[in-house]
Amino acid sequence: MDEELRSLTERLQRESGGSAAYELLAETDDPDELAEVLTAPGQPLWARELAAFRLGLGGDRRAFESLVLLLNHRDPQRCASAAHALARLGDPRTARAAAALATNELRVAYALHPVRLLVELRAPESVPALITTLQRRLSPHDPYRRVALACVEGLGDLADPRARPVLNEALAHPALARAAVHALSRIPRQR
Repeated sequence: MDEELRSLTERLQRESGGSAAYELLAETDDPDELAEVLTAPGQPLWARELAAFRLGLGGDRRAFESLVLLLNHRDPQRCASAAHALARLGDPRTARAAAALATNELRVAYALHPVRLLVELRAPESVPALITTLQRRLSPHDPYRRVALACVEGLGDLADPRARPVLNEALAHPALARAAVHALSRIPRQR
């Protein structure tokens, strides 16, 4: 079993209180049954998350909207599970949605997983979104250092020369300097 799926199922089984509804949802192989949970009124969050995650892993794009909402959830575990499923979903809208969430200043506290997802996707939107997010995190006393560090590391992984200026700016921030040096070393020199 996929480690992320195992972690998610254990967590959601606890949230459900071990209900019979959880067991039915966890065992079904019917994608229509899972998709129905996403639109039926009165479904608990654990049920919607389990259905969206399983559909996402299966490449069923009906899970897209629910997974994007979960990617922007206040609970980091839900964000991580949603990012995992979105990376495997194969929906062309995913990178655009992750970029919008990563660059939304009103939701920056929840931007860590969208940033990481952008790095994993390696989409055209990834580098511009990470640069924008990192530039905003370089202001004095910014409280979102984990988001900034994820941007620096991600830009190093993507190794795009467009990131060089913002990574050079990050060198001036003690919490980011080491990661920025490493990221800059991964970007090919232009001739």
